Amino acid sequence: MRKKKSIITHTQQPLTVLVAPSGFKESLSAQEVADHIAAGVRRVMPEAVLLKAPMADGGEGFTEALVGATGGRLQRLTVTGPVGDPVPAFFGFLGGSGPRTAVIEMAAAAGLRLVPRDRRNPMLTTSHGVGELIRAALDAGAQRILLGCGDSGINDGGAGMAQALGARLLDADGAQIGRGGAELARLARIDLAALDPRLARVQLDAAVNWHNQLLGERGVARVFGPQKGATPEQVLQLEAALENYAARIQADLGLAIGGAPGSGASGGLGSGVAALLGGTLHPRFDIVMRYLELDALMARADLVITAEGSLDEQTPFGKVPAEVARRAKLLGLPVVALAGTLGRGATDNLAHGIDAFASIVHRPCTLEESMARSRPWLARAAEDVMRLMCVGSRLRLQA
Repeated sequence: MRKKKSIITHTQQPLTVLVAPSGFKESLSAQEVADHIAAGVRRVMPEAVLLKAPMADGGEGFTEALVGATGGRLQRLTVTGPVGDPVPAFFGFLGGSGPRTAVIEMAAAAGLRLVPRDRRNPMLTTSHGVGELIRAALDAGAQRILLGCGDSGINDGGAGMAQALGARLLDADGAQIGRGGAELARLARIDLAALDPRLARVQLDAAVNWHNQLLGERGVARVFGPQKGATPEQVLQLEAALENYAARIQADLGLAIGGAPGSGASGGLGSGVAALLGGTLHPRFDIVMRYLELDALMARADLVITAEGSLDEQTPFGKVPAEVARRAKLLGLPVVALAGTLGRGATDNLAHGIDAFASIVHRPCTLEESMARSRPWLARAAEDVMRLMCVGSRLRLQA
């Protein structure tokens, strides 16, 4: 049984606080979020022991987190971005022994942050640059590839990625279809004869949100299409295009992918990885936790603070705060979540291990302002949480 500490630590050992946040999309990395939360905690408890575990979920920060944890290195290059323009990108190699393992986050080549706000149209955006990153890793001698799926700005089912690696996705006239999710409606035949042969000799493992499916009510077009700029009419068009994509995969490759766990990850990129590239999909935290030491740090903690950009009804379905809370509850630890915004269904998270939550935004403001001021607001929110805990601890002591 863990010995519980009071939040008041004047006569006891200092409180140990574990800060294990996700990044804030298009704003702060997970490391930056952790640093600013820790700064807020120290304003109230300078004597506290701060443990920081920036969390990677397959999206932004996945590569740097795994490469940093193993003493590996990054490689930088330019690839085709989601709107077709060249963008600076990167991949990495893990340090240590074992197979030469490349780490790629699809967000580095096709992330939402790379899509200008006035050009957000998942009918057109492409995952072509992800295929270019995979090809570059193969060129550099990768024997295994870990592909992180998250924070995408595309809805093309990984078609662009596969085309960049030699797959021929043909229309009824035998010509290659173009780029973007809308083009999948024209797909009539899949030809993998010219696919890069090195893919058959490497182990390709993709870290995906296991709850994301390609099709259906929880399909990627319906759930995430609007976040990427799709209108209601475009959502229906994208769903129909992905249905055709799944039908062609089943007819030509013999795989039923539409309802498979993880098939909807990153705008359907999970489907492309599994069906077209021959990769294996994994629940993302099964891969991430092999390299991060979250459970070991939790064993030392008295309190856990997590965070993400938006806490809402989607959070329990494979997001960082829910996974952190689930693991914390195995040790009986209290968990507080901070969020840039509190969306519909935020209270659902109270049934998934999060004991309390708060927004870092304390007054009406634009999204642009909240993103610009997220650093000081995170620190202030963490400070407020700790002061409230101190008040509550005093009340318990007096009871």
